[in-house]
Amino acid sequence: MFDFREDQIKRYSRHIILPEVGGKGQKKINSASVFLVGAGGLGSPCGYYLAAAGVGRIGIVDSDLVELSNLQRQILHSTKDLDRHKADSAKDTMESLNPDVKVELYKERLTSKNILDMLKGYDIVVDGSDNFPTRYLINDACVLLKKPYIYGAVFRFEGQAMTIIPGEGPCYRCLFEMPPPPGMVPSCQEAGVLGVLPGLIGIVQATEVLKLILGKGNLLKGQLLIYDALEMSFRKVKVPRNPNCPVCSNNPTITELIDYEEFCQLRR
Repeated sequence: MFDFREDQIKRYSRHIILPEVGGKGQKKINSASVFLVGAGGLGSPCGYYLAAAGVGRIGIVDSDLVELSNLQRQILHSTKDLDRHKADSAKDTMESLNPDVKVELYKERLTSKNILDMLKGYDIVVDGSDNFPTRYLINDACVLLKKPYIYGAVFRFEGQAMTIIPGEGPCYRCLFEMPPPPGMVPSCQEAGVLGVLPGLIGIVQATEVLKLILGKGNLLKGQLLIYDALEMSFRKVKVPRNPNCPVCSNNPTITELIDYEEFCQLRR
């Protein structure tokens, strides 16, 4: 009925027998396109499971090379991939897992000049970045393009995630109107991160992507999910939409992309 090949029926059988998915839902997944910002700690598990699920087209932007310290958590890469572009390594892993998936690569740094062109051809964006300038850049670009995106972040033993649907709920700036002062929040390189933590948050992001594609379940829209690995606890915090948000309010003051390193006070 849905024109699946025999091998696809076997591959996606556990989805197809779910009443909430079925053949129609699996076709939606196969026809969807998702853009991953980063093939690191969050992008690896998210991308791996989206490829396994059969998301038809996945874009990856990452300009970094695979380092030995990445392998403690970044499951798209292995020891043989050291010093390769993360994007190349990620593509090989995902396409070997599922040949149905087309992975498109952008081996460059995401900037205000190139992000709109990159994102415009994709349905959903996943934020797997690890710094504040990129998070604000992704947020503002997605709001301008009206693209839904899934935010995620990890730090030491704690992770968080939220689904942002421009026009329907709060954006990242509603959650964090201003970035912290430079040096206030150490990076994972400086503070460390439990290796399994990005796996859990990345899979939460992948779950939100699939629910969004299928139109099923309750999304983390207007809710920040916070996970504490040491306490093994989850909690949700309601995030209201800021009526004076500079980018997503009815009267925004930010109507085009800015210099985000300068905004985060990182540019000297």
